[in-house]
Amino acid sequence: MQTRRFSFSQASRRDLLRAGMYGVCVTAGASLPIPAFGQAAAALAARAEADGKILVVLELSGGNDGLNTLVPYGDDAYYKLRPNLGIPKKGVRPIDNHFGFSGGMAGFERLYKDGKLAIVHGCGYDNPSFSHFTSMAYWHTAAPNSGEPYGWVGRLADALAPAAPPNFIINIGARQSLAVRSQKHVPVVFDDPAKFSQEKFSGEQEILDSVSDAGNVDNASRRFLLDTARSAKNASTLVREAWAKYHSPVDYGVVGLDLPKVVALIDAGMPTRLYYTAYRNNAFDTHVFQGDLHKRLLTYASDAVFAFLQDIERIGRANDVVVMAFSEFGRRVPENVNLGTDHGTANLMFVAGKPVKGGHYGTPSSLTKLDVGDNLIHTTDFRRVYATMISGWLGFEDTHQLLKGDFQPFGLFQPKV
Repeated sequence: MQTRRFSFSQASRRDLLRAGMYGVCVTAGASLPIPAFGQAAAALAARAEADGKILVVLELSGGNDGLNTLVPYGDDAYYKLRPNLGIPKKGVRPIDNHFGFSGGMAGFERLYKDGKLAIVHGCGYDNPSFSHFTSMAYWHTAAPNSGEPYGWVGRLADALAPAAPPNFIINIGARQSLAVRSQKHVPVVFDDPAKFSQEKFSGEQEILDSVSDAGNVDNASRRFLLDTARSAKNASTLVREAWAKYHSPVDYGVVGLDLPKVVALIDAGMPTRLYYTAYRNNAFDTHVFQGDLHKRLLTYASDAVFAFLQDIERIGRANDVVVMAFSEFGRRVPENVNLGTDHGTANLMFVAGKPVKGGHYGTPSSLTKLDVGDNLIHTTDFRRVYATMISGWLGFEDTHQLLKGDFQPFGLFQPKV
């Protein structure tokens, strides 16, 4: 498994200081964490409780086909454009007289009918890219057609906590996402929590294992390096211990999408406000024989999100946690000759959780008024959903600076009691 290596060509002085002591990577695909220096688990738990609301971002990588996720079975144009891939009415889970979820999405159907799932239609941006890499970068940075270096989650962390407290962002994955890249924060990034530990050469082991006993150091740069090395050791210990203590009766189905790891950390009292994870490896890039594969992927994702919210309820944090799911683009409306779909434009976004005011938001894109490439025309700038999460959920009102524009939030959340 790859680890994220340090880049000297783009390094700041602070980056160089960090790299000098780290060596410079952490095993299990982790980046360089900055957790609390010597804080006890009880103090972490108290801080997490005080910080309150948590946002979990779930990326459906590869370009999920929104039309076969929430099927417009009441629209004849859908079946005209997809004579083979169109899911018949008997194969969907209707939620009204026009839309129904793909047949395996029992979890999303239940969440919607319980009023805990918001569906945002027609999400996209102007001048869309059909490249996975480019479009995902636009979603990661919330800055389409620009060279923004920091991710929207990273910028949000900088705004919410400019003093950069440790463990504010956790990114579960094989490598760090651009979405969490921050000017002030260093996200904790890991893949397998049981194997999350500081990587070191045998000659470094004695020195790095002894930094916690370094005592007072007058030199500020040396003190920073020692604190950083100590914090790396602490972070891996906290994550491993949280995972070792996690035991849940909740069934996540076939693929948990790393969401059980999020529950483990929340339950352990990590003071994290922002979690980022993904359905990895471009799983939703369904160009060929899409039908059965896509249904399975949606079933796994739906089961995992539903189970996650049950698990969050089990640990008593249902009022504090919301999940937002997105994909970098949708699929082209007509099916292709390989019984799949090609890269498209506008798509759905989902927001789920007990605090959510479920229902439909935004305007569905027309299936009869497509662009010149037979793609949906977006009706909702995806940054409206980001603005909703930032201000409506996390309570930070100045979204203009964060998102580099004015985007009207949706009223997605239940009123405060």
